[in-house]
Amino acid sequence: MRGTLIFAGSSCPALTGKICENLGMAPADAELTQFSNGETSVRILTSVREKDVFVVQSGSPKINDTIMELLIMISACKGGSANKITAVLPYFPYSRQSKKKSHRGAITARMLANLLGVAGVKHVVTVDLHASQMQGFFKCPVDNLHAEPLIARWIRHNVPNWKEAVVVSKNAGGTKRVTSLADALKLNFGMVTTDKKRGTNMTASMIMNHLDGIERHPLLDSISNQVRTNSSGPENGIPSADSGSRPSRPVADAQGSPRRANGPPLRTSNNPRSPLTRAQTALSQSSAIDELDEAELDGPEYNDRRAHEVTHGRLVQGHIVPDDFPSPATSAADASITEEDPMTMSHASSFFAPTHALGGTGADAASSDEEEEILKNPKVEHMITLVGDVKNRTVFIVDDMIDKPGSWIAAAETVVKRGFAKKVYCIATHAVFGADCLEQMQACDCIDVIVVTNSYPIREDKARNASKLVVLDLSFLLAEAIRRNHYGESMSPLFLHMGD
Repeated sequence: MRGTLIFAGSSCPALTGKICENLGMAPADAELTQFSNGETSVRILTSVREKDVFVVQSGSPKINDTIMELLIMISACKGGSANKITAVLPYFPYSRQSKKKSHRGAITARMLANLLGVAGVKHVVTVDLHASQMQGFFKCPVDNLHAEPLIARWIRHNVPNWKEAVVVSKNAGGTKRVTSLADALKLNFGMVTTDKKRGTNMTASMIMNHLDGIERHPLLDSISNQVRTNSSGPENGIPSADSGSRPSRPVADAQGSPRRANGPPLRTSNNPRSPLTRAQTALSQSSAIDELDEAELDGPEYNDRRAHEVTHGRLVQGHIVPDDFPSPATSAADASITEEDPMTMSHASSFFAPTHALGGTGADAASSDEEEEILKNPKVEHMITLVGDVKNRTVFIVDDMIDKPGSWIAAAETVVKRGFAKKVYCIATHAVFGADCLEQMQACDCIDVIVVTNSYPIREDKARNASKLVVLDLSFLLAEAIRRNHYGESMSPLFLHMGD
């Protein structure tokens, strides 16, 4: 590749060396240092005039130093009259901050895209952006490569009986990525969802009943029974709760007025002869609707048996617990609302459909750190749901990155302890492994294999002590992308799934 120079950033020199080895060339010389006050210094030690320059720099634990080093290298090459500068970012920094999560939040990924443009980038090559819409932040072309073909090939060659496996998403936001891999391998897929907004003063049975619509809150039942007792009699058409009879279904007569199929016509609130006040009439009508709903539930078409593909579990401090496990202690904020408070269910309804100030549910607005803190809160119990049949099957839990272990461990325990899965593979492109994430996942008995790529640098001591860790090499993919970019060839073949 004549007229081409590849510079290695300090974040991934090993990956850059493999890329250059695959292309049959050596990395270009550059001196990267820091002054005593932390400022980054870059010296380009070879001529870049009229050359096609590629700067390989990924995210790292020292992310801000990495970004400044990348920007200074690009600016130095631009000042050296380089013909074209391409930034190769296997893991794009700040990719999780690609949208506003609060009124005074910043879209940091767009800001970084603007900085790269100002520095002089003419092309960007990256792998598995957290949100593919981020390509619109750039004013230059962006090649968002996928590690999916590489992962699918590894599965075909290394997983026994992979054709009977199930691909599972550990949250609702990753379903598109999961279905793409499932379609490529022609496998079934499932999903694990966690109710992060559930309060501690609601028991698991109340949650199940609220979801299934089988049983109403006891307080509402007592109010309905009281209204039926006070309004019983043939005059208003609502029988007493103690009479044992059930009202017939309302139908419309020829004039369109409501009437019962086998009884007197229904009274409405504008009937002057009705003995009920407006409030009593409204309550009686609501109780009649409740009774009608109960009649429909008791009908022959209703079946309260849950589908076997939907499995529920209780999650306390990020781990699956038995059904008879005692509920966590109520926090001080929840202690002010007792179970007998009639406002409890109105608050509970907001837990199932949380709103967000900027629109939507806001369920995915929290960062991984916030989700981890909520998941580990000992005073909060969550409900986790598995959708899909994984019994006696291998499960691939897939996402774009592994940063915090909480959601991965919870999903793995759910598919094993509740879904009775046979083996669990945790698969992701970017191995961020914050804090002791890798150690916790290594210690989890429900996780058998952790599959990642080398897009993000992994500390050698961590990788050496993790027997479950499998690292796939992206150097061939990135080398081919650089070669095709230099010669102006199509990138489409890099997205295709090759056969065995």
